[in-house]
This record gives sequence, structure tokens and C-alpha cells, in this order.
Amino acid sequence: MDQKVFYQQFEALMDKYAELLIGDSTEDAKDKIKAWALYNHIAKTMPALIKHWNGLYPEAKSEMKQIIDEIRLLNEQHRSYKK
Repeated sequence: MDQKVFYQQFEALMDKYAELLIGDSTEDAKDKIKAWALYNHIAKTMPALIKHWNGLYPEAKSEMKQIIDEIRLLNEQHRSYKK
């Protein structure tokens, strides 16, 4: 498969995921969701790395916490809106 085609198709997946998760598929929303998803995956698979990163970059940890809280809130609002 052509790499360009793959990334276009992956972007379509991200668009749909963002729309279903928080009701917003803007580039900013997708960037936050990508960071959130990757951070969660790393936290589950390499918790020592996350602990190390959090210690090295406390301001980034704080920003990540804000992103996590924002996604959680947007998801809750989106789910309650759909009911």
C-alpha cells in the first residue's frame, strides 16, 4: 500500500474516532486525542518511562493532565448530548 494512501486512511480513522469520542474532529482536537491515546498506551506498557518523563518535565505532565481532563469532560458531554 502506498504510504500516502495509508496516512490518508488513518486520518479518516482519526476523524471518525474524534467525532465519536468527543463530537469534534478539528486538527486541535485530533492532536489532543493522539497525545492522550499515546500517553495512556505508554503509561500502560512502560509505566517507569512515564514516571521518569513526568519527573523530568513537570510542566508537560501538568499540560497532559489538562488534556486528559478536557477529553474526559468533552466525552461525558458528548455522551450525555447523544442520549
